Amino acid sequence: MKKTVTKALMTLALIGAPLMAQAEKIAVVDMAAVFEQLPQREKVAKTLQSEFADREAGLKKKQQELRTLLETQQRDAAIMSKDQQTELQRKMESLRSDLQLKGKALNEDFRRRSGEEQNKLLKTVLDAVNKIAEKEKFDLVLPRQSVVYVKPTSDISGKVVEALSKGK
Repeated sequence: MKKTVTKALMTLALIGAPLMAQAEKIAVVDMAAVFEQLPQREKVAKTLQSEFADREAGLKKKQQELRTLLETQQRDAAIMSKDQQTELQRKMESLRSDLQLKGKALNEDFRRRSGEEQNKLLKTVLDAVNKIAEKEKFDLVLPRQSVVYVKPTSDISGKVVEALSKGK
């Protein structure tokens, strides 16, 4: 008896779901595609690149310095005294640890700043989605990734990119 009631409720739910969906105007937006096409994305990338350019250049300089020391060690090891070899080894170890520390800090700072900029872009995209949804009177906007099938006319991703391109 319990199984029959459960089956009946499931059948009613499956029959009623399409009717409820028809009553609402639904759209989808492909957030990944929108982010790929954003004109602001290039501007953010250039900003981050210029913001971290000096630190990257400093790391590259230190890497080159380490390479030079390694070449010196390989080339002159036979003619160097033990004290000179020890001093060179210490310089290289110090330089390696400095490179690791500064490289890690640079990566963490870049990741943090990149996340901040992505969040700003996300807010801008969501604002555009909300404006389009209100203007076209959509009751519900879902991410494209969570929908198995949707009519191409219900995908507002292109409209979002167009609106954000105009507002550069």
